[in-house]
Amino acid sequence: MPNINFKFDCIVVGAGHAGIEASIAASRLGLKTMLATLDIENIGLMPCNPAIGGPAKSNLVREIDALGGVMAELADATYMQLKTLNSSKGPAVRALRAQSDKKEYRAIARKYVEQEENLTLKQTQIVDLIVENNEIKGVVDELGIEYFAPTVILTTGTSLEGRIFVGLKYFEAGRLGERSAVGLSDRLRKLGFDVRKLKTGTPARIDGRTLDYSKLELHPGDEVIDNMPRFFSYKPNRPIREQFPCYLTKTTAKTHEIIKANLDYSPLYRGLITGVGPRYCPSIEDKVIRFAHNPSHHIFIEPEGRNTYEMYIQGFSTSLPIEAQLKMIHSLPGLENVSVIKPAYAVEYDSVCALELDYGLMTKKIKGLFLAGQINGTSGYEEAAAQGLVAGINAKNYLDNKEYIELTRSNSYIGTLIDDLITKDIDEPYRMLTSRSEYRLILRQDNADLRLMELGYQQGLVKESEIQRKRFKEAQIELQYEKLKEFKVSPNENNKEILAKYNEPLELGINGFNLLKRPNVDYKILKELGFNSNIDCEDKYLIRDIEEQAEILIKYDGYIKRQEEQIKNQQKTDNIKIPENIDYSSIKQISTESKEKLIKIKPKTIGQALRIGGVKPADVSVLMVLIEQHRVNKN
Repeated sequence: MPNINFKFDCIVVGAGHAGIEASIAASRLGLKTMLATLDIENIGLMPCNPAIGGPAKSNLVREIDALGGVMAELADATYMQLKTLNSSKGPAVRALRAQSDKKEYRAIARKYVEQEENLTLKQTQIVDLIVENNEIKGVVDELGIEYFAPTVILTTGTSLEGRIFVGLKYFEAGRLGERSAVGLSDRLRKLGFDVRKLKTGTPARIDGRTLDYSKLELHPGDEVIDNMPRFFSYKPNRPIREQFPCYLTKTTAKTHEIIKANLDYSPLYRGLITGVGPRYCPSIEDKVIRFAHNPSHHIFIEPEGRNTYEMYIQGFSTSLPIEAQLKMIHSLPGLENVSVIKPAYAVEYDSVCALELDYGLMTKKIKGLFLAGQINGTSGYEEAAAQGLVAGINAKNYLDNKEYIELTRSNSYIGTLIDDLITKDIDEPYRMLTSRSEYRLILRQDNADLRLMELGYQQGLVKESEIQRKRFKEAQIELQYEKLKEFKVSPNENNKEILAKYNEPLELGINGFNLLKRPNVDYKILKELGFNSNIDCEDKYLIRDIEEQAEILIKYDGYIKRQEEQIKNQQKTDNIKIPENIDYSSIKQISTESKEKLIKIKPKTIGQALRIGGVKPADVSVLMVLIEQHRVNKN
């Protein structure tokens, strides 16, 4: 039988959220791309909560959109509910969240993949890598078919040697109803990669028709003002859809008693699961034990789709046996007689230590091999999609011998995510949090287009019409400053009366610019006082965004400038390059612990070296002196 082979520019393994972004980005950038998946029916599957966004995650989704990715478009096209979290707080922590229609999301994701001209879809299991002289050459599937490409992106999610646990029973699977991916883990180990076990889980799914809604607290989506919902994508003409509510219940003393009585049947507590679980998304048994002082925990009941009665129990993931799960669920107010459609389960899977990667998400050991998503030790659809987009862009840059896309801690949450992964030795599933960014007032969800769209345009993923829209927005924000400074508010009786309603006294005349700096004043009040923004545009969403941006930038001007100074100081150390051939072991003045960390991670800059856990600042100072001496001697 003749050997069958295929040739591509890029091969993406796995069609979850990372694989979708990676394959679409690579194909749109002109690479002949292959996307391999275990099951083409599960492209874009949301195996856990069908939701996009939330604190810090909404920043990632907006940044993906600004760079030319597709997650925001998919979320906008399939939402069941849109809600802005932390709306009463400052703009740095506000977060849009969409409850998505799981089936629709998957269908539209597949449509996006299938309509790409340069993208070939294959349902197969990749079991081996073809590597020559530390360079990737292709992959091999379970039938022995070889697919050749100079770049390969692994986005295997939880499928890599995945095992599902329900009580003390387990079976091989990456997700319920989908087989485990075998072979690649052993190959990666043989290539010298640090392969580790991680654990995650998902709650049970229930029949919404069997809920007692009279005992549940109603949680609707945002009130839509002027028929303008908040969307993820910056693109115009987003779809306006009917919204559906979520519901809230709470665990009871009985729930906690049932959990404690069944801990002997927990695979985690019995040691059957050795992988580390996500700290910020613990199982309900973990919550009950770790937070024993808390008599109750919030549990949200959320719809899985508009054409199904299946509902998701957020905050109630567990790996206890089904018998215990039923008792636990029936102890929740409103769920006493509920019917369970699917049990909760835990999944243990293989990941690769992200210290094996460089800033472009290419592995240091094998040129042309990129890793993205949960294989890098992250959790969450948004974190995976962000990495997939970066890997797809950089596969093209690698082949063109160009610099990686410039995402840093100072210009994006995506840059923060990548820097954390490749600099810190993270031993648990990584979740993006607002607190992880030291520049969160600048890296807001509302200004991702202003921060990153030019970069997306340079890379080739942002269209001309989109960048022109962004540039118009930017220019109009500047014009608002001038118009606000020209708008005078005199202390007449009418103006005093209007401002008194908002607890803002007016004794002397003031311009709109300075008035807007007051905490209780916004554009709505300025318009009540007679201000007209006069934005020459028919797009009401764009007008709203321009006014909101101007307001935020004026109101938080002092804080923003302070953070910009912090960025400048940080960039001084990030601009000091460390020679690639440096021999840390020969530097006597550096401590042994710091040497070990520096040798393992091989930081590119002094700034990155300073962020490595266990590396002492004094040792980095020594390193800076030696680099400077080397530079002087070289000159």
